[in-house]
Formats: sequence, C-alpha cells, structure tokens
Amino acid sequence: MTVAEVFQQVSEFKTRHVVLTGGEPLLFPDLVSLCDLLREARHHITIETAGTVAQPVACDLMSISPKLSNSTPSVERAGTWRERHERARDVPAVIRHLTSAYEYQLKFVVGTLADCQEVEEWLERYPTSRRDRVLLMPQGIDLRALEAIALWLEPYCRERQFTFCPRRHIEWYGAVRGT
Repeated sequence: MTVAEVFQQVSEFKTRHVVLTGGEPLLFPDLVSLCDLLREARHHITIETAGTVAQPVACDLMSISPKLSNSTPSVERAGTWRERHERARDVPAVIRHLTSAYEYQLKFVVGTLADCQEVEEWLERYPTSRRDRVLLMPQGIDLRALEAIALWLEPYCRERQFTFCPRRHIEWYGAVRGT
C-alpha cells in the first residue's frame, strides 16, 4: 500500500487518535510522510516503538517499550537471531533522543521481581526519564498468568510511582494476533 492509501483508510475511521504500531514502525521510511499527512489532518499520533530506531516524525506521544533481558529468546527457539536481538535491544542514543524530542511513556513487560529490578537499573542509566511516565505490564499470554503477576505488580507500581498497565487485549481476546 502507498502512504496515500494508508492515509485514506485511516481517514475512513473518523477518529482523532491514531496509533502506529506493529513490529517496529520506525523502520519504514514512509512513516515520516504518513505522519505528516496525519498531522495535517489534525490527528493525535502515537507511535509504539522499541526505542532502537529514530526518524524525524510528527508525533504527539512516543510510546517506548524498551526490551528487557526477558525478551531475549532462547538459542533453541531463535538460533543466531538471539545474538542479534541481544545486541540491538538497547540503543542508548535513540532512547535519549526520543525522550528528549517527544512527549513519551516507557512501557516495560515484567514477569518477575528481577525484571522490576532491571527496570530500576534501566532508569538509573537514563536519569532524565520520569517515573510517572513508566508503565509496567505483566508478562503472559493467558489470563491466569496475567492475574498471578498482577497480584504483586500492581502494589509494586503504586509503591514506586509507576503506572500498572493491564494487558486488556489478552484478557479480552486471548493471545490472538491482530488484537
């Protein structure tokens, strides 16, 4: 699809808010011109990114989901892709740029207290990142796993001035692609 075709489809929804996501949207050079069209049409633009790539896009909210070590796949599952993922999952210059150039939020997927400690260590490396812009989401693909983590994660977030972010799409639809 061309940028114009994507913009036309978005326009048919008659919505003000647009979220650009799916894989890593900042990998696509055409994203800049799509965002320009969306801005001209007065859409509120959120971009969901891992924070490893930057482009000069028009954006109202950069929703950055840095990958913790829990995101690194096993050798059995990913083979040599594991090494590439581990090398590319943290790009400090991009994080610093995105958090200084845009309104932002930081979303982390956590499954253990060790993951929470890693979030704290991550924030120490980026001292200008505001705690009130940090969202922690339970890791899991089924309701029982999400609920078990939420039992301790929600109070943890309150104690540390983070926002607890339930994974409603999984709660409502299950681990279904496209939700």
